[in-house]
Amino acid sequence: MTTIKGLMTGAATAALMTGAASAQDLTVGYFLEWPMPFEYAKAEGLYEEAMGLEINWVSFDTGTAMSAAMASGDVHLSVSQGVPPFVVAASAGQDLQILDVAVSYADNDNCVVAEALEIDKDSAGELEGKKVAVPLGTAAHYGFLKQMSHFGVDISTMEIVDMAPPDGAAALAQGSVDMACGWGGSLRRMKEHGNVLLTGAEKEELGILVFDVTSGPAGWVAENSDIVAEFLAVTAEANAMWADEANHDKMLPVIARDAGMDEEATAETLATFVFPSVEEQLTGKWLAGGAQEFMKGVADVFVEAGSIDAALDSYADAVNTGPLETASGL
Repeated sequence: MTTIKGLMTGAATAALMTGAASAQDLTVGYFLEWPMPFEYAKAEGLYEEAMGLEINWVSFDTGTAMSAAMASGDVHLSVSQGVPPFVVAASAGQDLQILDVAVSYADNDNCVVAEALEIDKDSAGELEGKKVAVPLGTAAHYGFLKQMSHFGVDISTMEIVDMAPPDGAAALAQGSVDMACGWGGSLRRMKEHGNVLLTGAEKEELGILVFDVTSGPAGWVAENSDIVAEFLAVTAEANAMWADEANHDKMLPVIARDAGMDEEATAETLATFVFPSVEEQLTGKWLAGGAQEFMKGVADVFVEAGSIDAALDSYADAVNTGPLETASGL
């Protein structure tokens, strides 16, 4: 049976080796090359200003590594954790909670087939027997499984290698894999050497939703609900700022710098992102039922693929809208 393992960045490993943050500090996980409005607030110190806390920011390569860090108590909150890695952890018994919808991005998470193979959606069956780099337990993994199922590709014939997106992009460029799956900057680099099988819109038509969440350990969230609400409020304010195009010239350079990207790539990436408002997040499409139903679907697909042992009967308890509701009034 396939096991799900997270790959932690060197920076994250070094940070976590120093031990858990003190009670007076807040440690937050995030992704580099994944530009979002919260990074403007991060870079400008707006979280510390609003919350009166020192915040330690730790970067990760995958959402599975975020889960491991939250399980150890070294990270309190994770921004933009993919739903599939969250589901993997929750299904295994880790007591995590979704706190908000960080971003929706159907066009910014995909699999890329090596250009030399000349395989597209009309010839996807030729992928059987091929070698593919997939970050297991992530949104990209879920999308890979759903796409292969749609095309009728027998994944048991494929050599699936667990690789974080940056490594998968490098492997595709070197010709050591036939297909690679990932997101953000890694996906852009993959596309330089191949093509996607389905567009974001085509994936959504198949029910392949792609969105990330802010998550945290349930116990810690219960003890620090006010801190969580304040954090979510600053994030929501940054999203609202970005929604007004008049702020783009001011925010874009700051976000790009913090994400470790140039401004052109940052603008292109952000153009594929949707940041639902707090009001939208609290509707049935998202946290009032939609996310819970989607998680159950993801878990069932992973069980069928042999990636996890079992799914929960329900993921209702894995969503906590209390802090977000409080944040809407701050």
